Amino acid sequence: MSAQAGGSVVVRPVIEGDREAWGALFRGYRDFYEKTHDPAVVDTVWGWLMDPAHGTRGLVAELDGRLVGMGHFRSFARPIIGEQGLYLDDLFTVPEARGTGAGSAILARLAEIARDEGASVVRWITHESNTTARSLYDRVARQTPWVTYDLAPAE
Repeated sequence: MSAQAGGSVVVRPVIEGDREAWGALFRGYRDFYEKTHDPAVVDTVWGWLMDPAHGTRGLVAELDGRLVGMGHFRSFARPIIGEQGLYLDDLFTVPEARGTGAGSAILARLAEIARDEGASVVRWITHESNTTARSLYDRVARQTPWVTYDLAPAE
């Protein structure tokens, strides 16, 4: 599938009818990060996406009637500057759709949502070895100098 082979990419919110196709995308994303298949995780995240009271939201990229990409995001507070931001937790496109503009279209839609909701930034992290994604990110965003840490919950 190439950018010239089909129509244009459409980015829209994930809907109930996307469950199977979204699940395949999410499993592909988890495969990329070498996570084991866990139906409970898939069910949990799908439940979040379908619950308007939950903070996690989802977008899908559609090309020629087929879902080829997905993004999960949420709002976050930026207390140091008194603003809100959007945090992109997950972004994935199927390998055969890379180069079609699906990833760029999801990021562009997130920038529009940020504008519309008054968010001051769309922020995300990726693994330093994710060179394919980073080539896109380097074109559309600015890499920050911040270092990320994870603290395990107390026992």
